[in-house]
Amino acid sequence: MADEQNSTTATRFVLGVDLDGVVADFYGGLRVIAAEFLGVPLDTLAKQVRYGLPEWELDRAGGYEALHRFAVTQRNLFRELVPLPGAPAVLRRLSAKDVRIRIITHRLYIKFFHLETVQQTTEWLEHHGIPYWDLCFMKDKAAVGANLYLEDSPGNVQALRADEHPTIVFTNSTNLELPGPRANSWEEVEELVLEDLDKWKRRADQKKGLSGA
Repeated sequence: MADEQNSTTATRFVLGVDLDGVVADFYGGLRVIAAEFLGVPLDTLAKQVRYGLPEWELDRAGGYEALHRFAVTQRNLFRELVPLPGAPAVLRRLSAKDVRIRIITHRLYIKFFHLETVQQTTEWLEHHGIPYWDLCFMKDKAAVGANLYLEDSPGNVQALRADEHPTIVFTNSTNLELPGPRANSWEEVEELVLEDLDKWKRRADQKKGLSGA
């Protein structure tokens, strides 16, 4: 299992998929909870945010970690998030084309409530019919390997690309400065992944031809 997860040359094309801000509407869901947590009207919290959410001035109520803990443990954040439009259906279509969906998320970065996070995540994936073969809670996303990554975090995109891992940026307000390739919708994700899958299949066929010659 470990060899398969760390290989990007296995017999199946592996798509490494981030969850928050890519499959799940993380910022939209957290914004509603943040308004309650801060005790402010929802319309006072910006929809267009930067990574780390400085626009919401979370330090006045203990900072981001305090909000995150409240959102997960008191409001079931990861169970209640809404999928971004098209995400579940596109992932189902890609899975039907023999793409191995590998969910890679860094949701365990705050200590002492990992159980709730894992349970809410798996229940959410099952509830929305999102297919996946692997569920990896990882900070270093390249450590588990994929042929192609789908990510929104600027830091993760830059780290993956610095190690020469092909990465699609899923557009939101936190990553507008990053160069492409990028997808502005899940329909565009599907197009880009299928293009890469086709290239991967042609390379695999060429290798088979050379080895059989």
